[in-house]
Amino acid sequence: MRITGNHAALALEGRLDVRTAADARARLHQAVDGGFGDLVLDLARLEFWDATGLGVIMGTHRRAGRIGRRLVLRSVPAQLQRLLVATRLHRILAVEGVVAEPRGATLPAL
Repeated sequence: MRITGNHAALALEGRLDVRTAADARARLHQAVDGGFGDLVLDLARLEFWDATGLGVIMGTHRRAGRIGRRLVLRSVPAQLQRLLVATRLHRILAVEGVVAEPRGATLPAL
């Protein structure tokens, strides 16, 4: 897992799962606490997230809301968008843009 950016915009790359959750949570919370306005998470290069990773995103969303900020997910990969829809979290989280799947691509089961 690699996170780059600042207190207004971060890009997540790799896997957000049980192994990377603690470090990701600390970095995301630091970004929330250190800025103002929207915090944009670019997920275009995020390969996978599991339930723990999704919990990190939701915890960051709640933390941002408590201090008057909004968490915005940008460039969400299609398979991750499907998970947001299946869990109905797409109704709670601000999502801007979904990355289309390449034609004929087969996706791993979630």
